[in-house]
Amino acid sequence: MEKIKKLKSLFDKEKIDGYLIPKNDQFFGEYIPNYNDRLKYISNFSGSYGFSLILKRKNYLFVDGRYTLQANYQSGKYFRIVTFPDKMPKDILIKKKLDIGFDPKLFTKKTLDIFFKNNYCKFIPLKDNLVDKIWKRKIKNNICKFYTMPNYSVGNNYKSKIKKISSYLKKRKAHYLFISASENSAWLLNIRGQDTKYTPIPNSYILIDRDKNVKFFCNLKKVSKSFKKKFAKIQFLEIQSTGKFLSKIDKKKFIIDNNSCSVYFENIILKKNKILNFKDPIYFLKAIKSKNEIQNIKSAHIYDGSALTKYLFWIKKNFYKKNITEISASKKLYEFRKKNKKFKFLSFPTISGSGPNGAIIHYKATKKTNRKLKKGDIYLVDSGGQYEFGTTDVTRTISLNNNDKRIKNIFTRVLKGHIAVANFNLKNNTSGSKIDVVARKYLRQIGLDYAHGTGHGVGYFLNVHEGPHAISKNNKIYFQEGMVVSNEPGYYEKNKFGMRIENLIYVKKEKNKKYFENLTLAPIDKDLIEKKSLNKNEKEWLNSYHKKVFDNLKSTMNKVEIIELQKACSAI
Repeated sequence: MEKIKKLKSLFDKEKIDGYLIPKNDQFFGEYIPNYNDRLKYISNFSGSYGFSLILKRKNYLFVDGRYTLQANYQSGKYFRIVTFPDKMPKDILIKKKLDIGFDPKLFTKKTLDIFFKNNYCKFIPLKDNLVDKIWKRKIKNNICKFYTMPNYSVGNNYKSKIKKISSYLKKRKAHYLFISASENSAWLLNIRGQDTKYTPIPNSYILIDRDKNVKFFCNLKKVSKSFKKKFAKIQFLEIQSTGKFLSKIDKKKFIIDNNSCSVYFENIILKKNKILNFKDPIYFLKAIKSKNEIQNIKSAHIYDGSALTKYLFWIKKNFYKKNITEISASKKLYEFRKKNKKFKFLSFPTISGSGPNGAIIHYKATKKTNRKLKKGDIYLVDSGGQYEFGTTDVTRTISLNNNDKRIKNIFTRVLKGHIAVANFNLKNNTSGSKIDVVARKYLRQIGLDYAHGTGHGVGYFLNVHEGPHAISKNNKIYFQEGMVVSNEPGYYEKNKFGMRIENLIYVKKEKNKKYFENLTLAPIDKDLIEKKSLNKNEKEWLNSYHKKVFDNLKSTMNKVEIIELQKACSAI
C-alpha cells in the first residue's frame, strides 16, 4: 500500500522504528471531520475507535470487540487486526526494544500507559505529525458560530456551575482546572457549537481558577460580539495561544482531565507546576441531569419515538413489495425524524443492517455492502437524534417474516436480559459491573454472549456516549439519581444475523428508593418473541412498557397508524 510505504520512508530521518496513529484529533471527541481522520486515511478503517501501530515490517490495527469484523473487512489486507482487551498492544511488543514515534497532541499519558506500559520500547513525541507530511488534503475552515442554550433547555445557569467548580478546587487545594474536553466546556457555560457532524461540540479549552476567573480558548472567529456579551467576565483567547499561556503559569497546583489532556499540554503544565491526582469533576456533574433536563429528555423521546415507530410500521408494510435497501431504509428514517421541527440532526451515523450485515456491531452500509431487505431476514436499526433538549439512541430488531425458531429463542433471551436490567434493584452502591452480569445471564445459559458493553451514559444535547458511568464488566461508578444510561444487550452471529434491543433509561428516586425508568418509546417486535419463554413478571413488564408506548405516542399517529400502534402494543 503506497501510503504506508511513504510513511515508513520517514522513519529513518526521525530515527524511529514505528509510529502510532490514533482515531481522534486534538480535541479527543468521538466524531471527527474527515480531513482529520488520519487513521482512516492510512488504514481504511472507518470505525469510531481504534489506533494503528506501523512498524518497519508489520502493521497493526487495534480495535475493541465492536469493530473486529469491520476492521477485518476494511483493513485486514494490509494490517494485522488485534482486538483488545483480549490481547493488548503491549503484548505485541514484549521483549522488543523499539523507538516508537507519536504526535503528543493526539495522545494522553493515560492511553499510552493503558496500552503500552511495562515494555522496553521508548515512546518519542515528534514535533510534526507524520501522516500530515504525506497526506495532501484540503482542510475545511469551519467557522460556524458558537451559541448559548435557550433558558427553557438549561438545567442550571453557568454562574452556579462555575461556583461549583470554584468550591471543588478550594476543597482539593488546587489553583486551576484545565478543561480539555470540549463537551465539558459546553456543559459549564451552557453553550453549543457546530464543530462535529453528530454532536453540538464547541471545540475549545477552558482554564478556570479557584477565584472563578475563566479563560476560554477557541477559534475567535467562532464567537460573535453578542455571544461574548453574555459572558462579560470571561476572557476569550485564540486557541493557538493555549500552550503559551499555560507555560507562563508557575508553581501552581493543577487538576487536568486525563481522558483528554494531551501529552503535549500535560508536559507544558508539568514543567513548572504540580498536577494533582484528581479527575475533572465536570464528568460526574454533567452525568447527573436536573429535573428540568429529565423532563425535556422525556419530550425529546416522544418526538423521536413517534418518528421511529412510524418508520418501523412503514418497513413492515413495504419491505416485500418495494425495493428497500439498507441505505434507502436509513434515508427514510431520517425523513421521518426530519418532519419534526424540533429535530436538529442525527446523534450518530445510523446503523441499518439486514441479515449477515446485522452481525457487524457498528455497521455502516456502503454502496458495496448495501443489501436489499428481504423476506426471512431480521433487520437491525440503531439510530438517534439530537434535539435542543435531549439526545436519543435506540435500537430495534424487527422480523421480516422470519420464522427461525433459534433466532426467536435467542431474541427472547436478549429481551429477558434487557428486562432484567430495566428491573434491576438499585442500591446506593450499585455499579454497572453488577448490572452487566444479569444482562448476559440468559444468553450465557446457552453458551452465547456479546462483545460490547451493555450500556453507556448519554449526554444532554451533547455526546451520545458519555461517562463516567456505564453498564459494563469493569465500570465501578455508582448509579445516582438523574443519570441516563442505555440498556442494550444483543447477539451477533458472523455472516448470519445480528440483534439488539436498546432503550435509554434513567435513575429515578422516590421515597428514598432508586429505580430505572424507561425513556425510549417504540414497540419491541413481538413477532420475534417466544412468549412461552417469558415468565409472569417479564410479560407484565413488556405489557406495561407497551402500554406506556401507546399512551405517549397515540396522539402523534393518524387513523391507520393508531390501529398499527394498538396491534404492536397489545398485551401478550
